[in-house]
Amino acid sequence: MQDINDIMRLLPHRYPFLLVDRVLETNGVDKLIAIKNVTVNEPQFTGHFPGVPVMPGVLIIEAMAQACAMLAFARMGGERDPEKLFYFASIDNARFKRVVIPGDQLRFECTFLREKLGMIKMHCDATVDGQLAACADMMCSYRSPK
Repeated sequence: MQDINDIMRLLPHRYPFLLVDRVLETNGVDKLIAIKNVTVNEPQFTGHFPGVPVMPGVLIIEAMAQACAMLAFARMGGERDPEKLFYFASIDNARFKRVVIPGDQLRFECTFLREKLGMIKMHCDATVDGQLAACADMMCSYRSPK
């Protein structure tokens, strides 16, 4: 299990864009489960939507990608090269099945699919109370920003 300090050691994101609160479990090879507690005081809820706060789908996808990055780091021995970042290469088969609102806890179940030529492909299901909220296949590369 990894807490927020472990997550911040690996992910370069910070508030308000750090969207993974805890890693619950990983086998370090092909599976990882993480959570994000959705709270009403997050900045996106002031405008999306006033009076009816709904977590934007793009932020759900970003949170899923951050959880997948945690699995990628676990596959790499739990270390991050400070000169490199993960970059999106593709998002396929994204589906949104349930609205996510403040008070919900998103649970991300990430699965490694394959790695080829420096590209990593993963699948992630995001659930709330056992109901599928979103899912997607994501591909990323780990490289220097220059």
